[in-house]
Amino acid sequence: MTTTIAVAGKGGTGKTTVAAMMVRYLSENTTGSILAIDADPSSNLNDVLGLELEDTIGDIREDMLEQAQSSAANAGAMAGGMGKQDYLDYQIRLAMVEGARVDLLAMGRPEGQSCYCAANQMIRVVMDRLSSSYDYVVMDNEAGMEHISRRTTRDVDHLFLVTDASQRALTTIERIIAMIPDLEVNIQNQHLIVNRLIDGRLPAPLAAAIDKLDVELAGTIPSDPVMAEFEFSGRPLIELPADTLVVQSAFQIASRILNAHES
Repeated sequence: MTTTIAVAGKGGTGKTTVAAMMVRYLSENTTGSILAIDADPSSNLNDVLGLELEDTIGDIREDMLEQAQSSAANAGAMAGGMGKQDYLDYQIRLAMVEGARVDLLAMGRPEGQSCYCAANQMIRVVMDRLSSSYDYVVMDNEAGMEHISRRTTRDVDHLFLVTDASQRALTTIERIIAMIPDLEVNIQNQHLIVNRLIDGRLPAPLAAAIDKLDVELAGTIPSDPVMAEFEFSGRPLIELPADTLVVQSAFQIASRILNAHES
């Protein structure tokens, strides 16, 4: 059975870092297979994981749209006479980046004005089938949660909502929580992570605001000068030393939450 972990929040709060730390925790503490999905067009999950990315699902969809406008595709076949579903399945597997312990797929650009709805539905089927073949799926989402809402298998075991100490970031979390019922997604557990805290301390006004949210506070992650050095130099955050504050705090959260719900 696949355990699905989603991470969401306002851009710039470090949600991609949290997603990468979840991937790292699973790779170091489990033997299961892991699929990372970068579902945020503005995110760089491949960079923080140290993986080279060439193609995205958005690129494949646009290519299919171009081919669908040709006479061959309109007859029900893609290049080489391959059926559309088989062609899409093949292309998505080619776009997958295979790492030592984790595979990565990037969704890329969202649908444009020329929405190719048939391709979008086929993409959902392929993505769900691929996801079901992994023990763990970690999704880095945009604040709008579009990727989660468009899955055909709408189950998420753990949704980690990431905020920093800013009011705008916390307002984004409030909006995400409010939109979840309309997404028709079965989210079994919701957890809040407060990231980039100075000295690791939760300011009293922020603590009071969090108490009003209908979500569990899973933990906090302090600001870390070592991580800042990695980001400035472009080094993959997955390579952060194990004794850094970010890694230790994220691992404590992952261990407590994931182990508690799997036991």
